[in-house]
Amino acid sequence: MTTKFTRFAAVTGGVLASGLLMLGAAGSPAGAAGLPGVTFYTGANATGSAVEADLGKVGVCQELTTPVRSFRAVADRSVEVYFNAGCRPGAPGTNGDLVFVVGSLNSGDLPYPGVSYRVRPNAS
Repeated sequence: MTTKFTRFAAVTGGVLASGLLMLGAAGSPAGAAGLPGVTFYTGANATGSAVEADLGKVGVCQELTTPVRSFRAVADRSVEVYFNAGCRPGAPGTNGDLVFVVGSLNSGDLPYPGVSYRVRPNAS
């Protein structure tokens, strides 16, 4: 009895894991772009062109080639998204303290088009 149950649990777990991987790849408009990693999209709800974040440049301000409206993140780092060039905080065209932090495992739409970002170092 125990052997049968263990075998069933192992097979079920493997099928579930492969199903989740397929769901992640199929659910992404650009295929498996950015898995793992942080991928920005030019449209809302992860639509439009995909732009990969360079997670290797920690602490460096990076300009996006085109404004982005949404993201998907499966990474070991968080990313700060800015709505002004040069990683300047604030709403578009203003100074302030507004910064959108993309966590390590989430997705969603940005409140304004993102134009620059900075990869946060891992917490120590």
